[in-house]
Amino acid sequence: MTEIHVLVGQPQVAPALVGGFGFVLGLCSLITKERLYLSETLLAMVFGIIVGPFVLKWVNPADWSSNPMQLTQEFSRYCLAVEVMIAGIELPKRYLRKEWRSLLVLLGPIMTMMWLISSAIITFTFNLPFIQALAIGACVAPTDPVLANAILKGVFAETHVPLRLRNILTAESGANDGLGYPFLFFALFLMRIGGGKAIGTWVYATWVYQILLSAVIGAVAGYVSRKALRYAEMYGWVDKESFLLSSITLALMLVGVCTIIGTDDIFCCFIAGNSFTWDDWFRVEIEDTGLQETLNGFLSTTFFMYFGTIIPWSAYSGVLTPWRIAVVVVAIMLVRRLPLLMALYKLIPAIQNWQSALFAGWFGPIGVSAVFYAVETIKQVEEHADSNAGDIGEIVFPLVCAVVFGSVLVHGVTVPLVLMGRRVKTTISLQGSMTSGARSFSRTLVNKLGKSKTEGTLNVVRDDMEPIEYVDPERVHHQIGSPAVTDVV
Repeated sequence: MTEIHVLVGQPQVAPALVGGFGFVLGLCSLITKERLYLSETLLAMVFGIIVGPFVLKWVNPADWSSNPMQLTQEFSRYCLAVEVMIAGIELPKRYLRKEWRSLLVLLGPIMTMMWLISSAIITFTFNLPFIQALAIGACVAPTDPVLANAILKGVFAETHVPLRLRNILTAESGANDGLGYPFLFFALFLMRIGGGKAIGTWVYATWVYQILLSAVIGAVAGYVSRKALRYAEMYGWVDKESFLLSSITLALMLVGVCTIIGTDDIFCCFIAGNSFTWDDWFRVEIEDTGLQETLNGFLSTTFFMYFGTIIPWSAYSGVLTPWRIAVVVVAIMLVRRLPLLMALYKLIPAIQNWQSALFAGWFGPIGVSAVFYAVETIKQVEEHADSNAGDIGEIVFPLVCAVVFGSVLVHGVTVPLVLMGRRVKTTISLQGSMTSGARSFSRTLVNKLGKSKTEGTLNVVRDDMEPIEYVDPERVHHQIGSPAVTDVV
């Protein structure tokens, strides 16, 4: 008799779980997105934790490869590359030129301060040398395009968040992911080389070779690809399916090329996406296809399900005690970005009032890019064992995973809690109005009764009294609808 082997815990189980979760989530997608406003990334992460080695032990990515960290880095790399390419394509015509002042402030002083503040929090909490904390702080400084898309897309964003604010946050999340390299390698070069030589190496190896060269490659590749695609479309050489996938195949090609020559593939893809749709032609052509939204949903759900299975719960002991982790996560959520945006929003033309600054300051999520840079930090420390890196190779990944977990959780429940609070406030207001109306009716009725007795009649309801209609608060709430954009942002 043939034996039946159930491969629980093997990589064959992952497609079944991913597909099953995605199908069930799709069946109730309108409820989760447009009624409950729940984040798909949060649900995917929770599902990954449940089926992962911490709870049910159905999936353990550590068994899939002899180098699970490399698997995690490559997964996050390609996920980021596609997401930042889509972010670049979604921006309006010549957006980087029009909003260069806003991006200069967001990617310059604000991102630098986010890096330094995060590093300071880590230093004071774990008593690490500041130079080592700079490497960990660089991982959590960028905002994440995958989580940003979960916040800036959908009914809630289209109803409550102005388009200009959505565009600038999309551009920031796409650009600063690639710009995390200079912050990370600044700390790594200081630990490895030290002194003025480290600064010189950092300038030409990071800014010139990685950032500047990748920007040039991305701009040229995007321009040439746009012209070639338009030429092919004009002469009828390309079918619809290939046309829609052209930006994705371009992103994959650029990741491969940049990885081979050692430049910044993430920043290159973002610049290429902007260059690819610089004249708005491609963006307009694919605007109603739903391709970008579909890819965003699939990538975010798949990656954060994977992320839920790789959180190193067993590492939270010793130096990484739970209370220290909680302090770091809460402090980074509250201090890393929000005060900076509230203080400097007047220098950012795309953020026009303090309400927009509050939204932009709070929704600066930490996600896939942080995981990518954490693994890159481990890789660099292991390749240069003579550097003064201390124990950051052991603590960076668990610490970053904890911060990402906190960001997904907090930002995933913020919108439902805000809308729940507004609904409770509206219901109380309606009930108060009904109570006031009832009191007014009672006073009118008493007056009518008194007048009737004086006139010698027992008629309680007179012909000149207007009928009072009962108002159902739930029906009034639905008729009122969602608050206007200016009510929230």
